[in-house]
Amino acid sequence: RYDMESIDDINENSHKQIIQTLEKNINKYSSIILSDYGKGVLTTNLTKEIIKLANRHKIKVLADPKGKDFSKYKGAYTLTPNKKEAMEATNIDIKDEKSLVEALKSLKQNCNLEVSLITLSEQGIAIFDDELFSSPTAAREVFDVTGAGDTVIASITFALSCGVDIKKALYFANLAAGVVVGKIGSATASLDEIYEYESQLNKSSSSSHIKTFDEIEKLSKKLHSQGKKIVFTNGCFDILHVGHVKYLEEAKSYGDVLILGLNADSSVRKLKGSSRPINSQDDRAYILASLESVDYVVIFEEETPYELIKLIKPHVLVKGGDYEGKEVVGQDIADELKLVQFVDGKSTTNTIKRIQENEKCNN
Repeated sequence: RYDMESIDDINENSHKQIIQTLEKNINKYSSIILSDYGKGVLTTNLTKEIIKLANRHKIKVLADPKGKDFSKYKGAYTLTPNKKEAMEATNIDIKDEKSLVEALKSLKQNCNLEVSLITLSEQGIAIFDDELFSSPTAAREVFDVTGAGDTVIASITFALSCGVDIKKALYFANLAAGVVVGKIGSATASLDEIYEYESQLNKSSSSSHIKTFDEIEKLSKKLHSQGKKIVFTNGCFDILHVGHVKYLEEAKSYGDVLILGLNADSSVRKLKGSSRPINSQDDRAYILASLESVDYVVIFEEETPYELIKLIKPHVLVKGGDYEGKEVVGQDIADELKLVQFVDGKSTTNTIKRIQENEKCNN
């Protein structure tokens, strides 16, 4: 790369055109980001005038500052200097919590900020509102920090514009930065990537993967819109055994998301008799939802999962190998049918027989 850049201040005519454009469109904005690269556009006068205009219309201004003198950003909602920039601007050596608070207070007072903020690289983001608050970084793997600072200020601004408070905005920004630094080069982070990243970090509880009909319908529409390949299977799964686990692992291999329709207790009794199920529907659902291969579990009361399949509209329908040559419920809705062979000798019925035989022997 070979640049011949001018870092001279823009002329008065350019200054006026920028302000006129802002004044014309100011009511369209919820927030304004000033990303100062010291290239001559954000002159002291222009920066002050933009902040004054925005404040008059109650619009937050967030600025990524440049240089040692932050006075031109006075009146902004917040600034996003890194630790080195904050130390140079405040002449405070940030080496512990006490000096960090001093620097944050200095920035807030001298620049008349609503919230004082300093980014701390792998330590996250620190703010001083009425007290010190730190939001830790959410990065798992760092491949390239290019654009991380831009991601942070853009994400904070977006979250604030959606009505989120500053602490939740910082949490969101750290998630977005975590996505970006896990990519090579100057990258972006979509909302879906951020939500998925958060889910992976939190390792959500099994119960959160058990859905109602309404929830799975909305979720399925979202998955379809994201281009995800949905796999569906169903069954009683009364006493979980290795045959079940291997069956579900193979089912998941046919797509991106595996949704399991689970027969309710009433449905199991109709199919298996009054002595079944051994385990309640809630217990069965929780255990299945904890499996890595299963993304979502939905309990259905009907004898067949047809209505559930209509809601989900799966790409792949999976059933056991014993359905070879038979009509499978929902086959007319799914794009394709996959039959998975069961593990020989592994079934709930056989497990119950062995338990009963052992009880007889012990008696």
